[in-house]
Amino acid sequence: MKEKLLSDTNMQSGETGELVQRFRSVTNELRSEVGRIIVGQDHVVEHLLITLLVGGHCLVTGMPGTAKTLLVRTIADALGLNFNRIQFTPDLMPTDITGTDIIEENDAGGRNWRFVPGPIFTNVLLADEINRTPPKTQAALLEAMQEYSATVRGTPHNIEKPFFVLATQNPLELEGTYPLPEAQLDRFLFNILLDYLPLEDEITVIERFTTDVLPEPVKACTNSAEVRAFQQLTRQVPVSKAVGRYAVEMVRATRPEDPSATATVKKYVKFGASVRAALFITMAAKARALMQGRYHVTTEDIDALAAPVLRHRVLLNYFAEADGMSMDDVLRDLVDTRMAA
Repeated sequence: MKEKLLSDTNMQSGETGELVQRFRSVTNELRSEVGRIIVGQDHVVEHLLITLLVGGHCLVTGMPGTAKTLLVRTIADALGLNFNRIQFTPDLMPTDITGTDIIEENDAGGRNWRFVPGPIFTNVLLADEINRTPPKTQAALLEAMQEYSATVRGTPHNIEKPFFVLATQNPLELEGTYPLPEAQLDRFLFNILLDYLPLEDEITVIERFTTDVLPEPVKACTNSAEVRAFQQLTRQVPVSKAVGRYAVEMVRATRPEDPSATATVKKYVKFGASVRAALFITMAAKARALMQGRYHVTTEDIDALAAPVLRHRVLLNYFAEADGMSMDDVLRDLVDTRMAA
């Protein structure tokens, strides 16, 4: 049976209409619950919720002490999902993530293999400081992020959906770290930058967490089955051909050899984004539109999500470093140029 697309005419009736209303209610509750623990960072919370609603994975880049771990755990609790955390270290092994087979004796005195699942078998996996472990261990996440399974001793073990990898990394420390390869970076929907809070928000943090009366734990606003339904609902949001073309052209404009590339891209970019970026930016735009109460995607959604989708997929050249151009500077110029066209 062909899937129905959301529209202003069918959103108010039937099961789809009820699910849309529930979607609105849950996303508002999630923001409220997370906001009781996390001060500010509204755009970061929105991007993490979009990640979960489209079934993607997210890389969170931020300074130490900016509540990256607390943010991920709080969102997992508010979603009512199982949560596991892995602290990535140089001596971490792949089996520490996936699990392993062990030999145990049975009642008859014989021996058999039994699989002991690792922390990857959960709904929300926090890969804390993912760039502190060698590539061999980082690669243990690749199959899980793409195929939703983990292969141990030649046997694949399925990971129950929903499954999200929310990885953190520190942009300052380089010694003892292993930068993620492009193939793994490309599997993350977003690369979110977690910056310092404004003055008033930092004061609020001090007032909220330095007394003997701490905020109550967040309550679960939904569950795994409903999250899967929300993911399916997000896919039903229509995208016009014009907006879909706009998203593809945005991605193609990051490639310096493409005729649509801006002068800034041609000068400072070495490699542009692949077609996966166009897929991800379109899916994320659907979730953003639905979260804002709209039932169609606009070019504004594409522009708003360009930076977190593209900043880890575009590689700058040495001219950018020499001229002090950051990735966000290049992407900002790209978006502004396309908006003005």
